[in-house]
Amino acid sequence: MSIWEQTTAQKSSGADSVSVSQAVALAADAIGSLPQITVLGEVTGFRGPNARSGHCYFQIKDDAAAMDCIIWKGAYAKRSFDLRDGLQVNLTGSFDLYRPTGRMSFVARSFALAGEGLLRQQVAALAEKLRREGLMDVARKRPIPAFCMRVAVVTSLSGAVIDDVKRTLRRRNPLVEIICVGAKVQGEGAPAELVEALERAAALRPAPECILLVRGGGSFEDLMTFNDEALARAVAASPIPVVTGIGHEPDTSICDMVSDRRASTPTAAAESVAPAKEDLATVLETRAERLARTLSLSVATGVQDTEAARTCLARAMQGLVARERMRLEAQAARPVLASPGAAVERRVAELEQTAERLARAGGSSVRACGHDLVLAISRLRGLASSILSLSKAELAAAAAQLDALSPLQVLARGYSIAYTKDKVADSVAAFEPGAALRVRMADGEVLGTVSEVIRREF
Repeated sequence: MSIWEQTTAQKSSGADSVSVSQAVALAADAIGSLPQITVLGEVTGFRGPNARSGHCYFQIKDDAAAMDCIIWKGAYAKRSFDLRDGLQVNLTGSFDLYRPTGRMSFVARSFALAGEGLLRQQVAALAEKLRREGLMDVARKRPIPAFCMRVAVVTSLSGAVIDDVKRTLRRRNPLVEIICVGAKVQGEGAPAELVEALERAAALRPAPECILLVRGGGSFEDLMTFNDEALARAVAASPIPVVTGIGHEPDTSICDMVSDRRASTPTAAAESVAPAKEDLATVLETRAERLARTLSLSVATGVQDTEAARTCLARAMQGLVARERMRLEAQAARPVLASPGAAVERRVAELEQTAERLARAGGSSVRACGHDLVLAISRLRGLASSILSLSKAELAAAAAQLDALSPLQVLARGYSIAYTKDKVADSVAAFEPGAALRVRMADGEVLGTVSEVIRREF
């Protein structure tokens, strides 16, 4: 007999109540007959996996209700993401009643992200992808000038954010030049407009020192524009440093992660690039004091160094003067400087003695040399006579030979020499009838003209 039949029989016999166990059993039977369903809700109070059992315990809720949930260890081990508070999930399972306590729970056999939870998972996957590419590395981020004189603001021109940024910059430092570049910050086409706005801001001339990419707060879905991959890559690739101020303090977008500086709000972003005038004045005063102290210290150190150098120089000069004095005294002690006349007199005496020795030696040397010279002259004359006699004989013989061979001797014997214009003719072929003729004889020359040329055959 089932518990429902037992309870019905008990009531028919006149009993008005059932035991706790019977009531729990009735509820368990009723809950157990419910089919498997899929429930959409937000995770809250998540605890798990349990250190001992590995099971997970939490609640899911909506605006009107909440219910306890359990995911057994085996089912949670098959997950594709970790559960945490705030995720919107679809849980597929059935209700169960724990009889010892009468507590009902929804036992989930599988679960998946839904709505914002799915978006968060996609954003996390994109963030991890860009992180692996190095777009979030601190070393890649560029420094922002402490005081920016020219700032480009990329945001919607119709919201309160642009007015707040302008007001903040002008309040903190009216010298900052503000250039507003408008773009949609929410809705379809917003990422593409923001990418174009960043390009326009970077192309400004003169170039701004930084770009503020800002928008006010909103839901996670409202801020999804700033989780767009193309926009995030445009922020990272911007040639001008980008400062982001998107949403409120808890909100962090992918653009925040890849930007050169992330501020919690648009106002904070504006404040970070425009130090207050009072702060600048304080910094300048502090630096002036530090500079004055540094200069005073440098001057004092210079004075000390100069005094030390002066002392060293004085000691060095004293030593040099003392050494030069000793050297001069040593030089002055030399006889040549102590009594210059004595040295000259000594040299004069030496020269006189040398002259006397030279005179004595010269007389005898001249007499001996005169005798030797007479003998040498006599020998030289005899030798010259013999040499000249031999040369005269040889010259006479050569002259006789030359005279015998001279053409003049031939001419004297009755011969003559015929010439053409400029040379001796050695053949009748050198002449032609009518040509000029010059004939040399022993006592002169005959000039004429050839009338006929007769060749003799031998």
